[in-house]
Amino acid sequence: MALSELASAQNKPRARDLGIHFDGTTGTLNAITDVKGVEVGHTTLISGEGKLVVGSGPVRTGVTAVLPRGKQSANTPVFAGWFSLNGNGEMTGTTWVEESGFLEGPVMITNTHSVGVVRDAVVAWRVKQGSPDATGYWWSLPVVAETYDGYLNDINGFHVKERHAFEALDSAKPGAVAEGNVGGGTGMICYGFKGGIGTASRKVEEKSGGYTVGVLVQANFGRRNQLRIDGVPVGAEIKDDNVALDQPRPRDEDVGSIIIVVATDAPLLAHQLKRLARRAALGVARTGSSSGNGSGDIFIAFSAANPEAAKQTGPVQLIMLPNDSLNPIFEATVQATEEAIVNALIAAETMTGVHGHKVIALPHDRLKQVMKKYNRWSDANK
Repeated sequence: MALSELASAQNKPRARDLGIHFDGTTGTLNAITDVKGVEVGHTTLISGEGKLVVGSGPVRTGVTAVLPRGKQSANTPVFAGWFSLNGNGEMTGTTWVEESGFLEGPVMITNTHSVGVVRDAVVAWRVKQGSPDATGYWWSLPVVAETYDGYLNDINGFHVKERHAFEALDSAKPGAVAEGNVGGGTGMICYGFKGGIGTASRKVEEKSGGYTVGVLVQANFGRRNQLRIDGVPVGAEIKDDNVALDQPRPRDEDVGSIIIVVATDAPLLAHQLKRLARRAALGVARTGSSSGNGSGDIFIAFSAANPEAAKQTGPVQLIMLPNDSLNPIFEATVQATEEAIVNALIAAETMTGVHGHKVIALPHDRLKQVMKKYNRWSDANK
């Protein structure tokens, strides 16, 4: 079945609902869509069960779309910067982001072997939604990122089609964002538990500008014993195998990946956004990862400010924050990244995929027990 949204996702508990403590003040939704103009859409593909038959399933995959300026993203680029913490992965279009300083269009996230079809679909969507540039050319260098879902999904069956990318784009909207087993995160694994999509946001206090930072992650990385939540060694405490004895373990090495999208309404230029993208790495580290050799940890940051920056002719007047004012925004990025990863783990549900491979969700009751053991949980946190 193809689902543009899982209605039940909005009713799932999030990390704060379970009494987990995080630093900082969230936006209204505690989501990337707290940054005005940002829209998110998912297409979720789940079908079949049992033995893997390449081309037939089981299917556990999808596509996620992040539109910086909603449906106008194709026509109104945003300043952007990107960073690769470890490059065993893919994010297309980043050479032009680096060269131009702009992100033109959406950021798409899918599985490793569907990058090509999603990229081509965005070009087609760009032609449909946008218009030629000032010189009359139709052209696009889409940003499409990936993480690997082949433990649960028939990844070589190429089940993501052009229409699924269109669906994610066309269904994108502001408001609450579905998390866990949705969109590109459907078949992902994080710290040996079920992973997927997570999001969070932070408000930067008024004296520092009153800006918002929002983060969305596709979390598919880390080893079980690395996981830390609020400094507590959760992974080391919850060591139970989550597969039958006749099944391979989901991951004993750090060979997964994480894609992070950082959005802000703070007026930052491209070189400053590259600095912001780097700070997402510190949020990843707070959850325990050391960004292993096999992990693709790639981050992109954009600013919704300066809407006229990419106009074709004449001088452009820009506003920007001085570098000495960036510390609160750096801190907000680290905090929101950490919480977005934990939200992905909390929202994800146990999933069985190809060959009966089963990955359990992080058990909420066990998590509470561990947090209490380390005096890091109480009803007052809720």
